[in-house]
Amino acid sequence: MSDAAAAVIDRLPVLPRAVLYDWDNTLVDNWGTVRAALNHALVTFGHPAWTEEEARERIKQSLRDSFPRIFGERWTDARDLFYAYFEAHHLEHLRPLPGAESLLRGFAERGIYQAVVSNKTGRFLRAEADALGWTGFFGRLVGAHDAEFDKPHSAPVLMALEPANIPPGPDVWFVGDADIDMECAHGAGMVPVLIGAGEGSGFTRFPPAHRYDTCHALCGLVGSGGDTISDDQ
Repeated sequence: MSDAAAAVIDRLPVLPRAVLYDWDNTLVDNWGTVRAALNHALVTFGHPAWTEEEARERIKQSLRDSFPRIFGERWTDARDLFYAYFEAHHLEHLRPLPGAESLLRGFAERGIYQAVVSNKTGRFLRAEADALGWTGFFGRLVGAHDAEFDKPHSAPVLMALEPANIPPGPDVWFVGDADIDMECAHGAGMVPVLIGAGEGSGFTRFPPAHRYDTCHALCGLVGSGGDTISDDQ
């Protein structure tokens, strides 16, 4: 066993009843298409394109929450441009992140409920899961516009957990790469688990309980034979 895997087992010896995931930059890499679609809309409406650093800091909220602030009264026109570009290209450059499929498979083999809560538009999210052959891993894939409110609100969390009849709480992990994911976890009382370096200014207010560089770091825990949290624990 690697040192990284052993460290994970020491820190999280008990598996959760359910795991919720962010999608982009947590399980998959489709960043280039997201940024290209946004810059297409920005430039078309007379705004400067965003650099890589600017985009990673700003692209967190759902489109319906962010576009009115960016584009004002013309936000629906910008939305249509973004969607048209993204729909034309998003499956071309979609890639699973290292260790993601192994992590999903490991939790599935242990009978742990898994779902996605993303601020990517729901139909795009589900199309990407289908393209990767991952739909069967998830009890529900919740994207932007699927619930009354988007992440970090708890509404999509409740929707994602509904098929398993599991309430959000300390026996549910929320795995994500950004401060908005940690905010969502804190707000719903779940365990916030950060994948990656962590980008954003909100980590001071919403710190992760656990940090791992990649999904590989959690794979050792899943296969370690640790107990799963049960209804009476």
